[in-house]
Amino acid sequence: VQLQASGGGWAQAGGSLRLSCVASGLNFEHYAMSWFRLAPGKERDFVGYVSWTGGTVAYADSAKGRFTISRDNAKNTVYLQMNSLKPEDTAVYYCAASPTGGNLAIFYDDWGQGTLVTVSS
Repeated sequence: VQLQASGGGWAQAGGSLRLSCVASGLNFEHYAMSWFRLAPGKERDFVGYVSWTGGTVAYADSAKGRFTISRDNAKNTVYLQMNSLKPEDTAVYYCAASPTGGNLAIFYDDWGQGTLVTVSS
């Protein structure tokens, strides 16, 4: 299984970035997908979740109203649209795949390599 994340970079506070994660080596439509993030000096945090069909999504409180997770099963890709970015969103963002889903990292066996998002004030 390979999860290739991209789209990170630098943004000013209030700006936007769109992360993508392309999956290979798995039956993508049978996996729930999530984004997590790891900021310096902090533990890995859940950001957002999308179910197998995309019909159910969930967000961390910090992401609600600003981030949107979506997926395109035809392209084996999950997205994270991040708007109204804040400096505290600075982190390495990881996509993860799970046959069962959930908002805890322990449910996810397959992880991408991470993409760095830096937000300046």
